[in-house]
Amino acid sequence: MKFATLAALGLVNVNAFLSDRITENEMAYMKYVTEWNKSYGTKAEFAFRLAEFEKNMAKIAEHNAKNGGSKVGLNQFADWTEAEYKNLLGFKWNGVANEAAPLEVQVEDDESLDWRTKGAVTPVKNQGACGSCWAFSTTGSVEGKMFLTTGNLQAFSEQQLVDCSKQNNGCGGGLMDYAFTYIESNPLMLESDYPYTAREGTCKYDEAKGLGKVKGFKDVPQDGHAAPQGAQLRAALKTGPVSVAVEADQSVFQFYTSGVITEGCGEQLDHGVLAVGFGNDAGQDYFIVKNSWGPNWGDQGYLKIAPGQCGITMAASYPTE
Repeated sequence: MKFATLAALGLVNVNAFLSDRITENEMAYMKYVTEWNKSYGTKAEFAFRLAEFEKNMAKIAEHNAKNGGSKVGLNQFADWTEAEYKNLLGFKWNGVANEAAPLEVQVEDDESLDWRTKGAVTPVKNQGACGSCWAFSTTGSVEGKMFLTTGNLQAFSEQQLVDCSKQNNGCGGGLMDYAFTYIESNPLMLESDYPYTAREGTCKYDEAKGLGKVKGFKDVPQDGHAAPQGAQLRAALKTGPVSVAVEADQSVFQFYTSGVITEGCGEQLDHGVLAVGFGNDAGQDYFIVKNSWGPNWGDQGYLKIAPGQCGITMAASYPTE
């Protein structure tokens, strides 16, 4: 019976890794292994990943039992360790909140905005096992700004930033403001001309192919005491997609599938993402956020975060030209 069940899943190779009587958790894991195309070479590795899977299943069940604003579920990280997951989180914050001059807020309470519907956002990308989130956040805001300037949406090269932006540390992490500073002198090449490899390499920048230009950038200031939460970021989003940093090391973010994150997320910024809009659902304000973990993560690669969650308003910036 055990062999027949595994054969139906196409996983007879791991038959020797399972207990004599397959447990409920093992069956759930075998379904997960099939869906996410996982493979393991030894019984010890299989047992290790199963144990991580069980721990993460418990976290997912605990979160969903709270009936909060968001739901979580299984994804590609469900059998990863916390250390492996945190290697993806490459925003290196200096701990200083933005103190730029306040923006003029001209957003109505019931207003919504989604730059995806206006053609300013490229398809969701995947950074792979490299802490280059800062590069994807940067290219996203440059892609949006260039679209609004030229009317042409083009995908720009994260690999150029990983290899060539020396203020940053490639797969070891970086800061979007440093990337904007680099682009001011070295316009971005197209992704097709400088493709992504998910690892650091030698800089191969070709100035003649630099098309993604940044003449300047602005930090989004913190909301004043009299302003509603998120007002300054909403104002900045009126100009185009905005690079933002969040705390992503909590399970509410790691396993996000739907809804609005309204709790369980702190302000220890560690991940660069892209804000592409804002809205309101039954009285709950939220920002629409594009991640760089592929379209199979989250809600087709996106998530919604409430203004007071994950530190989303603390270190935002965007190109101005």
